[in-house]
Amino acid sequence: MAAEEKWKSWAWKEHGVAEQASDKGSCELLGQQLEEPGRFAYAALCGISLAGLFPEKEQSSFKTEFIEGLVKWLDLPDAVLPAMTAFATGLGGEGTETFAQILLKDPVLKDSPFVITQDLLSFCLKDGYYDARARVLICHIMWLLRIPLEELEALEESLLESLKDQKEEESETAEVSRTKKERRKKLKRYLLIGLATVGGGTVIGLTGGLAAPLVAAGAAAVIGSAGAAALGSTAGIAVMASLFGAAGAGLTGYKMKKRVGAIEEFEFLPLTEGRQLHITIAITGWLCTGRYGSFTAPWSSMMQSREQYCLAWESRYLMELGNALDSLLNGVVNMMAQEALKFTVLSGIVSALAWPASLLTVASVIDNPWGVCLHRSAEVGKHLAHLLLGRQQGKRPVTLIGFSLGARVIYFCLQEMAQEKDSQGIIEDVVLLGAPVEGDAKHWKAITKVVSGRIINGYCRGDWLLGFVYRTSAVQLSVAGLQPVHLDDRRMINMDLSSVVNGHLDYMKQMDTILKAVGVKTRECRREETGSLAAARPGTHGSEAGGEDSVGEAGGEEDSSEDSGEAGATRDEAAAGANHHS
Repeated sequence: MAAEEKWKSWAWKEHGVAEQASDKGSCELLGQQLEEPGRFAYAALCGISLAGLFPEKEQSSFKTEFIEGLVKWLDLPDAVLPAMTAFATGLGGEGTETFAQILLKDPVLKDSPFVITQDLLSFCLKDGYYDARARVLICHIMWLLRIPLEELEALEESLLESLKDQKEEESETAEVSRTKKERRKKLKRYLLIGLATVGGGTVIGLTGGLAAPLVAAGAAAVIGSAGAAALGSTAGIAVMASLFGAAGAGLTGYKMKKRVGAIEEFEFLPLTEGRQLHITIAITGWLCTGRYGSFTAPWSSMMQSREQYCLAWESRYLMELGNALDSLLNGVVNMMAQEALKFTVLSGIVSALAWPASLLTVASVIDNPWGVCLHRSAEVGKHLAHLLLGRQQGKRPVTLIGFSLGARVIYFCLQEMAQEKDSQGIIEDVVLLGAPVEGDAKHWKAITKVVSGRIINGYCRGDWLLGFVYRTSAVQLSVAGLQPVHLDDRRMINMDLSSVVNGHLDYMKQMDTILKAVGVKTRECRREETGSLAAARPGTHGSEAGGEDSVGEAGGEEDSSEDSGEAGATRDEAAAGANHHS
């Protein structure tokens, strides 16, 4: 009960909304301050949105539990539950705008509609679990109510600070007392963590810092709420522990302790110093000597979240591949030949017979390291899947971004997750750039089970290098990095980067431009956002299924001549980041 009251206190006081305590002295939640029509419209909007965002049968239990919990949270009478459940199953979608207007006219929201964002966020986080589907829903509700998405990140940071404050307020006496209890339970804790990590396929190194409040409580996400009760006494610590993962450090410092199968290297490198309630993991596709000799180099401008990591994997093989690419492009194939090869790929006929004999004679330069990295990227992807399923990152949404073989790592990660139970609600968005994976839609269908938000496929039609390494696969190519994936799903967004990416190596060299084009925030974008929270984002919410976008030279947009015939995603939609489509 104490935990619930502390959580409620943040839920109503953060924006200074006027509040009258009840006779019992307990605080009323923001959402409960709405008049009954407003509360009904609030719950109805969430139900209708859930139905549109997650229509799949396997999402039914999530939608039902969410709506039941929200009705109770808003103190609505039980009699409205059947109606709300009906909305969540797909009925009443035509009432969306009406419910939005009713909600916005409520006296509580008249001057500050973002109060709804805070209430919904606090509801979604009250159990110490930030489901990616819940974050997608919050973003969608914000879009319906014309609230800038930057407000959500500001609220998430505010909540984070509030939880940190609760942790720091704990008295020294309480800390000493808890430390003694922890020592007595140390053996049991190690056993529990060991069992959990073996089952999840992760390797968690917990060192001597277990006595620290946050670190000790960090294991709560691994051993469950029963274990959490033994590790921390305040609501703030329990929630922080669950959200931020084992040892309270998230992915910081995670390094594979021993070889796993064919994988020799697997480590997370921090790209930022901050902490956030949602994280981003970037995956590099190859390494080369010089400026791009590190895994972090291509991602220097990215700022999708204030907590970002880069996966370092199999550097020896990726460096060999990068050097092979460099020698192939700078030695054998001159610029004029590359332009000719681009037209070869654009024709769609890329059998071995179509390639120049001079290129085929040196094919082994690229074929051998490429083949090795193709295999290893798949294995690394599967390992990443089990690490995420084991919640090493904590219980918070994850966005994955990768280019070339890094995109292949993500693809196999998602495919592996799709085969496991409890794989939903972990991944928010994925961005695959120049992906050397199967482009047939049927192979991508399973991924939609795992991804809550957007699946962005960035491709270049004239990427002759990607076509060349697939020359023995088939006469008619079906590679995601060369063409749109025609998947009939609201998550799927195809981005034609042909005017930004001249060849495969540009995915590394032009990353800043590419990130802006596909709607991933950069440091420059963040600076532009500063002080502009009052301005609503332009554009509409998401694309039609399998929409296709073509990006101009400056990262703008233009109509694709080979559009699938369905409405394409606009750049503004992609740039909306977490603004997921219904």
